[in-house]
Amino acid sequence: MYRKMTIPLIFTTMLWVQFACAGAQDNEACWKQDRFLITFWCPPPATDEALARVAAEHYNLTWVGEEGLDAAQRHGLRAMLTSGLLDPAALDDAGRRAQLDALIERVKGHAALEAYYIVDEPGAQAFAGLGRLVAYLRERDPKRLAYINLFPTYANEQQLGVTAAAAVRGREACPTHLAGVGPDNAVVLAYREHLLQFVDIVKPDLISYDHYHFFREGDGPQYFLNMALIREAAMMSGKPWLNIIQASTLEKVWRLPNAAEMRWLVFTTMASGGRGISYFTYWGPEAYGGLYQDGKAAPLAAVVAGINAEIENFGPALVKLDSLGVYHTEPLPLGTEGVPADAPVQIVSEGEFVLGLFGRDERVSAFMVVNRSYSKTAEAVLKLKLGDGTLEELDRASGKWIKASAAGPDENVKVVLPPGDGRLFRKKR
Repeated sequence: MYRKMTIPLIFTTMLWVQFACAGAQDNEACWKQDRFLITFWCPPPATDEALARVAAEHYNLTWVGEEGLDAAQRHGLRAMLTSGLLDPAALDDAGRRAQLDALIERVKGHAALEAYYIVDEPGAQAFAGLGRLVAYLRERDPKRLAYINLFPTYANEQQLGVTAAAAVRGREACPTHLAGVGPDNAVVLAYREHLLQFVDIVKPDLISYDHYHFFREGDGPQYFLNMALIREAAMMSGKPWLNIIQASTLEKVWRLPNAAEMRWLVFTTMASGGRGISYFTYWGPEAYGGLYQDGKAAPLAAVVAGINAEIENFGPALVKLDSLGVYHTEPLPLGTEGVPADAPVQIVSEGEFVLGLFGRDERVSAFMVVNRSYSKTAEAVLKLKLGDGTLEELDRASGKWIKASAAGPDENVKVVLPPGDGRLFRKKR
């Protein structure tokens, strides 16, 4: 069945929503995502010149110290605050805790403040302390996100702080689409346990992870597997998720993604229900191979800015919809599911595609189809069973819904997709 929200999962989600904002007086006071996040790692200096460029490139979240909040606001940007005080250890030191309290009081009313940056890639042994800090921040400034980024699937057990042996105790069996992962099974179990412990202990408002897929000698094997595990954890917790994608050659074994590959990373994330994109890296020395090198824009910076402009137009529609399923055509990448026979959108042509189903209240009303090839154009022929109404497509240039070409609910729809690209449709009743 394409509807994956089982009774136990609904119950888990209801409990999570009820208690996720523990420490806040009212659940409505908690951080709620109001836009598709477009951000980066390695921020530029918080100068007017640099932040004007960030805004012009269609990012909506930058990173700043306290002194940069006003500059972010001047350029219409939200900001993630960085500070050495945002550390669980500060809670156990009276002096640092007082300084942290004073910092929160100074910044919590600032219109630009969106999030507090906490830590990158913690092991499970750090979760208890991080949970304390997240709860502490939520109690004092519940409308701001406490941001933590997680490891990818290719982290080892020592990094994750979880062993595969421990992972199987007290947990339900892995979902069907994670069965048969062969020699990766041990690390998959450990990684999944790492995610579930993060959700249980830290109680985040957003799940963020990084996964770097493009190597000089080929592609990594676990990109979609990692995404499936993150999506599962996000659905269990009822929280959005964000994908940090490769936009540099910081590691010598990486290749720099081209325009089609960048588009592939973005659109596969959106089709899978992701609610944010972060580029690694934005600013840094030439050795990083990022979007800006020694203060000068690399060619990829303009490519990314163009994609961001499209994300900016897709975002308002996507954040209003729930991700109800994500499926692939053959050959199935590791960790993915084929399109179920009863899904209301069927791909009846040859080709490699990702199909994301969206809607509200478990009812599919919209879908995104993505060309899983980043090297050649493909045509997907779709058969729809979405009921009566007008088929509309989201226009990426304007962000408006426009009438699509199909005339009836059961008529085949032909969708031409450039390499790595995606298109979003809905049935308007």
